[in-house]
Amino acid sequence: MFQHVFAEMNHMLEEIVKHYPTAQESQKQLLIQRWNMLKAMSDGIIEEWLSFEDKMGSFREHTVLPPMFPLGDTPEMGMESFVRGQGYFKLLMYRQSIQQFSQIVYDYPDSLLARMYIAMAHLHLEETSEALEHFQWILPLAEHKKLRAMIYNALGCIQAKLADTGKAQEYFTLSLQNDPTLPDPLINLQVCNQNRGQLQYGSQLTSLI
Repeated sequence: MFQHVFAEMNHMLEEIVKHYPTAQESQKQLLIQRWNMLKAMSDGIIEEWLSFEDKMGSFREHTVLPPMFPLGDTPEMGMESFVRGQGYFKLLMYRQSIQQFSQIVYDYPDSLLARMYIAMAHLHLEETSEALEHFQWILPLAEHKKLRAMIYNALGCIQAKLADTGKAQEYFTLSLQNDPTLPDPLINLQVCNQNRGQLQYGSQLTSLI
């Protein structure tokens, strides 16, 4: 829902960064005005979204909701850092999301869910080595098939980015074996086989909650 908005905002920002160093004084003033507008839009969106996430978190904290599968005792989900980290993730602000979930990992080092968000955020930022480190930490502890399926799919995406198509296909197949209903690995297998398209990962992350 927000992708097209952020795509336009990113395009405007790229134009500002590109033209500002060589712009004349009058053009610089115009570019600064546009930057201020983007900053105001960004701040407004963030505040509105975080307010929404706070309300969602409050409802979840006081309401018994059936999870997609049990993650055990997860007290960190009630932390403000978790709510903010999830909000930043949904807004595609992955660096800020990592900062929030890293605070949770400091207090709850065994939190698979916080580490999963961190790993996915690193993957979206093309920081494959950091993502791989977290995924490899999570995988041996992942007891539920849906979580393992998501990890294998992400590992397949990493291998695809490293141009190891064979290993990527192996991971995507393992992902489907663990959860045949997960759509991402099937799409990713087609991307590998046809050598075109966009890899899919992280779209089902919020279903873990």
